[in-house]
Amino acid sequence: MVWKCSVCGFMKGGTDEPPKRCECGAPADKFSALSDEELKRIQVIDQTNDVHMEIINLAMKITEVAKKGIEINLDPSCVALFKQVHAEAWAIKRRSKAELVSHVKNGKWY
Repeated sequence: MVWKCSVCGFMKGGTDEPPKRCECGAPADKFSALSDEELKRIQVIDQTNDVHMEIINLAMKITEVAKKGIEINLDPSCVALFKQVHAEAWAIKRRSKAELVSHVKNGKWY
């Protein structure tokens, strides 16, 4: 069984009884058992958030590589392309970050 603290959202699994005290200090009566449906939803939310974080990390790597191309400054068409790639990667990063912010605001962050 997995238990969730109603005060801070902390989750603890593997026991038939809730923890005596939460990490936030809340007593056992502040814990409730999660249903199988709630657990599945949490797993999907967690996976989706991980995908967004990976996209953000990849976008940052792309911006770093594009910066190197800009610094090399081989010719104007290459530099223009690297600048475009840099800007597009930043846009992708911002969109994924905005989506993560909405997840936090809507309780989709565990």
